Amino acid sequence: MTKNKRNDFHPDEFVVYPAHGVGKIISIEEQEIAGLRLELFVISFEKDKMTLRVPTHKALDIGMRSLSSPDVVTKALETLRGKAKVKRAMWSRRAQEYEQKINSGDLLSIAEVVRDLHRNDDQREQSYSERQLYEAALERLTREVAAVSGTDERGAAKRVGDVLVTRAA
Repeated sequence: MTKNKRNDFHPDEFVVYPAHGVGKIISIEEQEIAGLRLELFVISFEKDKMTLRVPTHKALDIGMRSLSSPDVVTKALETLRGKAKVKRAMWSRRAQEYEQKINSGDLLSIAEVVRDLHRNDDQREQSYSERQLYEAALERLTREVAAVSGTDERGAAKRVGDVLVTRAA
């Protein structure tokens, strides 16, 4: 059973871990934890200077996935072009929903957060918490666009930024 799930991911492959975004599997190792031998993916999140060890048999259950296909990236960028959908709910409730979307690891949900929280220069100010959520979503989106298209983050940020600037006001 472990073998099948493990074969979905390989060292030197980029993966998306829902709570942290894009990371790279640097190795697969065995460790004894509480008397049990566990096989673990060792995932490096270079930008965050963080390393995560994920049991191989739990990877799919926690939502770890391969990078999105170029088609999904295209859909995510199309999502950015749409008109912001802001519910009339209280900010605390909306903030919770945005946070859930960001941590879902789903690229289209993350793109929706970027779209909904993006402000053009002539629009009203963002609160600190709005800005934090926007930047977190934008960073996740940009990193995955970069990894999928094989460009650096600067190139991906420009690509995402160009879409946001040209979208419907």
